[in-house]
Amino acid sequence: MDGKTTADKDGERIARVIARAGLASRREAEDWIAAGRIAVNGVLIRTPALNVTGRDRITVDGEPLPVRERTRLFLYHKPRGLITTHVDPQGRPTIFARLPKDLPRLISVGRLDFNTEGLLLLTNDGALARTLELPATGWLRRYRVRAHGSVAQQQLDELRSGVAVDGIHYGPIEANLDRVQGSNLWLTFAIREGKNREVRNVLRQLGLTVTRLIRVSFGPFQLGELAEGAVEEVRTRVLREQLGARLVALSGADFSSARIDKPARERDKPPVGNERKAVHHSWRAPVGDEMQKPLRRGFRGSRRETSESRERPTGKVSVGMLTDRKGRRVTVEHFGEKPLREELQKWNAPIRNHGSRLRRRSPDRASGPRPSRPRKS
Repeated sequence: MDGKTTADKDGERIARVIARAGLASRREAEDWIAAGRIAVNGVLIRTPALNVTGRDRITVDGEPLPVRERTRLFLYHKPRGLITTHVDPQGRPTIFARLPKDLPRLISVGRLDFNTEGLLLLTNDGALARTLELPATGWLRRYRVRAHGSVAQQQLDELRSGVAVDGIHYGPIEANLDRVQGSNLWLTFAIREGKNREVRNVLRQLGLTVTRLIRVSFGPFQLGELAEGAVEEVRTRVLREQLGARLVALSGADFSSARIDKPARERDKPPVGNERKAVHHSWRAPVGDEMQKPLRRGFRGSRRETSESRERPTGKVSVGMLTDRKGRRVTVEHFGEKPLREELQKWNAPIRNHGSRLRRRSPDRASGPRPSRPRKS
């Protein structure tokens, strides 16, 4: 980097402005410029050696540059079997396809291999991503490694002065042998450069085959108890403190702009004015669900049955009179073969005199005299 901390009077390099908008890293933005995808004030540009200001109108593939928002950083627990890219030519699953849909467009800080898991930093600021992944930043990347083979701690200590593998020089490496389990062993590996497949290539030089590789930390940020596939945002205050004044100045991180979230779906929007949210009953389909048929209540038939709709019992009909418990005469109808006279006798015959009141004995009452109350002396 050139060491400039703020934009001069002529503005900033266009690749840096595009990176700040979160569309791509500075390197990717330069490739877009070479491909003729970037226009400034309606004119396509072919070189990134151009400074722009807030008065210039920048478009990418004909679309205006998004409004810059506050710099944000996310911790992501990358599972195995995902590629760190937005689009993979081979059709392999990508991490960005697995992220929650309500997140802004994010860029990864560096990469993790297809079969590497663990902590991956994501940000909406391309300039910050570029700053953090540079070896000059000096942030330590720590890994837990399970490997097949045998190695001594003395061999691992020799890596502190760096090593060359297949003509590629790797910087100082901190490696410790944690434990041995049969033919497998666990190591702690700490590097600062993060070159492509650096851990695997260095251990292969020592005769070890990596069977599992987990990044547990990147600079001051730890994987901790973050679940696999989960995303957690770093608070703005914590991010500013961990970056420090130097990295904030180098990356041009913006912590004063507003946070811009993706618009909520229509059904999640709060009601406006006197508008009320529709109540979805179990028997009524929500308005707008064209494919869903309305559910019906379990009630069958009309609410009030008329006397004509009721079924009249069949059989021989006889009419008679009985006396209710208050001494009133009531007309009754009897259906069936059993004579009505027997039924009437059952109700009318047994009458007892209890003082001044007449009380009729019910046929279903237990036999025997009614127990008397004890008189108070």
